Amino acid sequence: MELNKLQLPAYLKALFVLLLIIVIIFILIIGRSILVPLFLAGLISVLLTPMGNWFESKKISRTLSTIIALLSGVFAILGIFTFVVLQVASFSKDLGNVGETLNKYLEQIDSFIIENLKIETGIGQGFNQDYLINLLQSNSSNLAEFLLGTLGSLASVVLLPVFIFFFLLYRDHLTTFIASFFKNYEDHKIKQEIRILRKVVQNYIIGIMKVMAILAVMNIAVLFGLGIKHAVFFGVFAALLNVIPYLGPFLGAILPTIFAFLTKDSLFYPIGVVIAFQIIQMIESNYLTPKIVGSNVNLNAFVTLVGLLIGASIWGVIGMIMIIPTLAVLRKIFELSESTMPFALLLGEEKNNDKKETDPT
Repeated sequence: MELNKLQLPAYLKALFVLLLIIVIIFILIIGRSILVPLFLAGLISVLLTPMGNWFESKKISRTLSTIIALLSGVFAILGIFTFVVLQVASFSKDLGNVGETLNKYLEQIDSFIIENLKIETGIGQGFNQDYLINLLQSNSSNLAEFLLGTLGSLASVVLLPVFIFFFLLYRDHLTTFIASFFKNYEDHKIKQEIRILRKVVQNYIIGIMKVMAILAVMNIAVLFGLGIKHAVFFGVFAALLNVIPYLGPFLGAILPTIFAFLTKDSLFYPIGVVIAFQIIQMIESNYLTPKIVGSNVNLNAFVTLVGLLIGASIWGVIGMIMIIPTLAVLRKIFELSESTMPFALLLGEEKNNDKKETDPT
């Protein structure tokens, strides 16, 4: 006698899904010290996998090729970190004059408000520029503290290269492990889908890095053309922030605009920075990202915004960076099965229907 399948009411299914989401978020918060380096190591190892495969194609052992790829990634990260330290140190030297100019503007604004609105705001006292200068000039310790705060703890920094090493070393073993869960499908097809997912993440990360490099060059060229000091710092800073959708480009344009306003004697320069950055952003959103990154990571704006808020609330800055590729991978996974296809449609962009329904009357 064939047993009937258990059918749950729709409201119970929705309740189970809600409880599952709550449990997952709770685990992500509690296990941050382990999960942050684990997820980040997964993304970095995917990026370093082609390098490891290339060394293996040259008859180098899996262990040695993994070590070489890992060291290459570590040196690249240290190089970027050193560059940021040097740029912050250079920028902090001119912060004193900028702070004095800003305090003068604040005093004028405070006087205007008191005379016309009879309201004391207290902004005329200015800000403590000495504290800000000392904060930036002690760049090594403060950036190290920021890195530790982003990753969670010193243990996370230590675990990150360890996780990357093992992900690279056992990448084939992990692929076989995941494929073993899908016994109803052919083994080689499941492994092929896993390789496709890995390729999606690789293309996304490499594409984003290319876009940031192009944006950095464009930003630096524009700021140099306008005669803005520390053009390299502002240009690279804005390009790095572009990894955060919607909010990043706006934040990246604020700092050079304010700096131009406080250091130049004409409004032409800050207005020029705003217009130039707006044009660059239009080029990036309409041409660079679609052409370089492609449509593999094509998430709709609402899901992206909610994902950024959730990522920031759970894991902070690193959560905002990692949430987009994570959602992209989930979207590809949902597309593998008809039962989860609605979730893939929810995450993706809305498709325009060529044929619209017409009213028969």
